[in-house]
Order: sequence, then C-alpha cells, then structure tokens
Amino acid sequence: MQTVISASTMTECDRAECAKTPSRELMRRAGEAIYSIIKDLKEPFAFVCGTGNNAGDGYVIASLLARQGKKCKIILVKDSFSPDGQYYFDICRAQNIPYELFSLQTDLGSYSTIVDCIYGVGFHGEPSNEISTVIDKINSSGAYVVSVDINSALDPDSGLAKNCVCSDLTVAVAFYKFGHFLGMAKDVMKKKACVDIGIPLLEDKAFARLVKAEDFSSIIFPRKNFCNKGDFGTVTILGGCPMYQGAVKLANMGCAALRSGCGIARVACPASLEGAILPHLLESTFYPLKETDGYAVFDKPSLDFLLTHSAAIAVGMGWGEGEDNIKILEYLLLNSKIPLIIDADGINALSHTDLTILKSASCPVILTPHPKEFSRLRKKSVPEILSSPAECALEFAREYNVILLLKGTSTIITDGHFTYICDRGCAGMATAGSGDVLTGVIAGLLGYNKPSSLAVSCGAYIAGSAGMLAQAEFNCISALSSDTVKKIPEAVLEILKLTEE
Repeated sequence: MQTVISASTMTECDRAECAKTPSRELMRRAGEAIYSIIKDLKEPFAFVCGTGNNAGDGYVIASLLARQGKKCKIILVKDSFSPDGQYYFDICRAQNIPYELFSLQTDLGSYSTIVDCIYGVGFHGEPSNEISTVIDKINSSGAYVVSVDINSALDPDSGLAKNCVCSDLTVAVAFYKFGHFLGMAKDVMKKKACVDIGIPLLEDKAFARLVKAEDFSSIIFPRKNFCNKGDFGTVTILGGCPMYQGAVKLANMGCAALRSGCGIARVACPASLEGAILPHLLESTFYPLKETDGYAVFDKPSLDFLLTHSAAIAVGMGWGEGEDNIKILEYLLLNSKIPLIIDADGINALSHTDLTILKSASCPVILTPHPKEFSRLRKKSVPEILSSPAECALEFAREYNVILLLKGTSTIITDGHFTYICDRGCAGMATAGSGDVLTGVIAGLLGYNKPSSLAVSCGAYIAGSAGMLAQAEFNCISALSSDTVKKIPEAVLEILKLTEE
C-alpha cells in the first residue's frame, strides 16, 4: 500500500530529513526523479515557476532536459527565488536556457508540454488574481500539463480549490498527500505518480494507506467446495418506512450483500411494506417488523431474534423519522454482539443521542456517513469537515471507538488507528441508492469476515469498482445504483483473480 499524508506531516518529515541531508540535495533528487518520468514527453517544454522550492524542482528538471537537447523555456511568475531555487536557476542560466517574466502577452499555447511549478504543498488559501491569470492560461493552453508535487493552488489536505491547475499528470514527491485523492482531485488530475526521494515517514505521525485490489486477499478468497450458505453468514438489512419505502433499493442492498459473498440476506421492514418489497426480493428473505403507521416500533423479541440469527446488521436505510428509531438503535448498540453498520437515517437518529453511547456499545460499530450526515455527528459545518476530512474522521473514530467510513470522491476509512483511502468510484455513482449499495456490500463482507477497517475498505473498493464498471457500460449520467449491483461480480473477480495467482 502507498502512504498518504497531510501537508503538515510532509513539512515535518522534510524538515527532519534536512537536518541530515542538505535541502539542495533533496531538490536535486526530486527533479531527477520527475525528469525520469517526463523526459520523453513532447518538446518544447515551458516551466511555469513560482518563488519557492517547488520552482527549484522545476529548474532541476529543465536543466536535465536541456542537457539532452530538449527545447525548454522558464516562465517566472515573479522575479524572486528561494535560496536553493536560486542555485538551480543560476545553473539553468549558465546553460543558456531562455526565461521570461510572465505577462499578459505571454503565449503558453506554443508549447507541447507545460510543467507547473508555481505552488507546492505549502500552499493554502486562494491564489492572487495575478496567479489565477497564469493558471487560466495554463489550463487553456492545449499543452500536456505536468504538475510538480501537486496541482498549483489545490489544497493539499482537502483537494479543494477556487481555481487551480488542471494536469494530465501530477507527480507527488516523497508521499501522496490527501489532496491527491479528495475533493476535486479526480477532476483536475488525469493521472498520478509518486516518486521516492529518500525522505522517511516520522514514526509518530498519522498517515493513511491507499488500498488496491491486492490488499484484500484476506477478505476475498477462493472457497472450498465443501461448504454451505451457513458458513458465510446471514446479514440483516433493517430499514424502510412509508415515505421512503425504497423497495427496490432495499432489495438491491440484499442483492449487493449476496453478491459480496454472504450466505443469506434478510430484509427486515415494517410489515405493511411487505407487498411493496416482496416482488423485488428474489434471493433475499423478508422479516416483518411490528409497526405503527408504517414505522417500525420497538419490539424486544423481534430485535433479539435478529441479533441472535444474524452475523451482521445494517440499520437506518429509508428509516425515516419513526418515534422509536432512537430506542431501537440504542438497544442494538447496547445488546448486539455482532457488527452493527449504521447508515442514512440511522446516523441521523444517532446524531440526536448522547454519542457517548458509542463508547458503551457492546458490538463493533461501523458508521458510513456522507459529509452532511457526518457534520451532524461532528457538530461541525460541511465546509469545516471538507477542509480536513481525514483529520476529522480519524479524530471521531478514535474518540468514539468506531470504524468510520466517510464518503466522498475518494473514501476515507478509519478506526482511529489505521486509516485507509479508497480512490474507487466515479461521477456515475452520484445517484439515488449508491450509498445503500455500499452498505449492502459492507454488510455482505461482514457476514463472513471479522469487522475491521480493512474489511470495510474492501467494501468501498468493491462498490466503487462496480460503479466505475457500470459507468463504463452506460455513462456518467445514465448509470443507476442497480447497474452498480450488477457489476459487483466483476469487481469481486478482480480481487479473486489476484488471490488465486
């Protein structure tokens, strides 16, 4: 797994290494590593450089390309340099590499490749009007754009920006940062790479791991022929109400759970919804709940049955605002011994309780909020959450002893100790029911796996990969959550093939 860190952690690691290795040497290593990746791109090259060390990396690359006879030009956004940047800029001048100070008359459309070296990961906030003009010219140039370390003006922790460079390739230095995956990252970076320049990660610093298919061999694995459905667990999906029957969505969840490998999927809903839901249940079973006006009511015998006849329970999908929702949820938290996945209206119900109940839970708890739902739990605004989502998720999971999956363009999964980033998923999943499918996949996996942040990450990976396959077959506008369910077998097979090799 590749390491993903915050900008502040990168600064501290860089500072610690500079105590042993001259920063000029680290700049040289960074430039050489990026040069090795882009050296065969089409010339002429334009290096659009700021005033910091990010520009210095660009000067090293330009010098190396010029030595190979490649046509290069340096475009300075300001006639100012960091000490190490000045050193390598002087080398470029000694090589007679042409340079100019950016102006409104600067023509970037005549270059085949533009290397963006304006800002590095130390940038936060918004670019000045002058830099925004430079960024706009880069983005409209038609050139192949390479961003050094991170796209200029993109926040390295949130992946958000008012205006930033859009790259064909972004080459992260030393480690990936959260901003390479979160927020707008997928929209402004077509490809990513990361180069190692010998900076170690400080032992006491928090970090995340980027998950890949090969990381899930302990979760998805070939099955012996001598087995039966009872070996892979019964999972219960508890939700539904008159306003949000979501019959097809709930059925999709059951199908998603089964496609993810559990032995039996049970949909537990208010009894009056039976007629709406049963026609959509093929392989899943139905369990009627006692109700009042279509909303589930607290019934200890029913809940005890579900707790003793399930390997995992997912609760809250299409639950609405029933009067007994909080009571049901609190009972499950304090009496369950099996994993409890809380989603949608279950999270909304939880936000109205004393969250310290999570610390007293008798079972492993998995929360799967989107940023708005998480803002209710965290008592912070959505912008505050999105400004540092990984940090917010980690702190919450650690404080309340839960596994938290924070949805987004890339997904953050953490138990407060281990944190994972899953970059699977696409715009085609921005449709009703995608979150329900994800919960169904996670529930299915927990039917036969011990609950862990890695198992939950596997669920995010499968659902995200299936969504990408659905979008590839249809398009980013027309894909439905049910299309994602149909592609789960292909997503599972991707992992299974690696396990069998």
